[in-house]
Amino acid sequence: MTKQIKPGKSEYQADKSRYDNMQYRRCGNSGVKLPVLSLGCWHNFGNVDNQDTARDILTVAFDHGITHFDLANNYGPPYGSAEENFGKIFKKNFMPYRDELFVSSKAGYDMWPGPYGDFGSRKYLIASLDQSLKRLQLDYVDLFYHHRPDPETPMEETMLALADIVRQGKALYVGISNYCAEDTKKAAILLRELKTPFIIHQARYSILDRWVEDDLLDTLLQLDIGCIAFSPLAQGLLTEKYLSGIPENSRVAKGSIFLDEQAVTANIEKIRALVAISRARGQKLSQMAIAWLLNRPAVVSVLIGASSVHQLQENLSAQNNLIFSEHELDLIDRASRS
Repeated sequence: MTKQIKPGKSEYQADKSRYDNMQYRRCGNSGVKLPVLSLGCWHNFGNVDNQDTARDILTVAFDHGITHFDLANNYGPPYGSAEENFGKIFKKNFMPYRDELFVSSKAGYDMWPGPYGDFGSRKYLIASLDQSLKRLQLDYVDLFYHHRPDPETPMEETMLALADIVRQGKALYVGISNYCAEDTKKAAILLRELKTPFIIHQARYSILDRWVEDDLLDTLLQLDIGCIAFSPLAQGLLTEKYLSGIPENSRVAKGSIFLDEQAVTANIEKIRALVAISRARGQKLSQMAIAWLLNRPAVVSVLIGASSVHQLQENLSAQNNLIFSEHELDLIDRASRS
């Protein structure tokens, strides 16, 4: 189904069979269904990245049934550039398909200087979304998140800002990210009182990073709120690229702040054990890691990133084998916690 867009060609026509093979799951107690694989634009869509590649990743994703594109105000680099580049690509290629897309953005981390460009104040969240909509060239986002808890701003203020954003028609649904279970409960109570559709929690979750299993997943099940997992490959650890050392073009070699050589060394034996399990399943480790998440309670969708169309297609193949035996799950648990 992959289409190659000729240089300079502005018209994109989506594949007519785009919905044939993607699976969709209802997101909590809402009318929204999300694809089991969603596309995250955290990396690879900034001004430092190739925009022809970014366009091809987005169009191929949609051609394969990925309807959910996830952004944030400070994705880049520089800050804001991922939204700006997405907006340009959207205007040129996706405008006829707007009602088939589920676009999200977020605010909560550092965005601009001074006391009003960070965390969770009403001023920051509303101003940030106004800026995001201009960059995205959209009238509204389908989903707007508070990106992280604010230890100083009263939660009532933050949740009222989210509620007002929905009332103003700037977002259809709201979510939160990186909240603990207790704060998630508080947010849910407040938003329920404000009659605001709070449908999802975006949480860092992978085979190697299971903090959500302490109590967050149970809380989301109790509240009937969906979970979408980000960093499913632990910033690249859950791939096979580090089996023989640090490749020159890898995130570690480039000095990423999210993954370093020490983390690779500390986890390499776990990775080798997990690779053996994945190969016995007929999958790459990355595919197994994504499939494993889609078997976890409350997980509605997994956010996959891609630096190329080939990488995207490789990740898409994860949904071809989502079934795990109890023995395989036990092996994965033992390998990841050894």
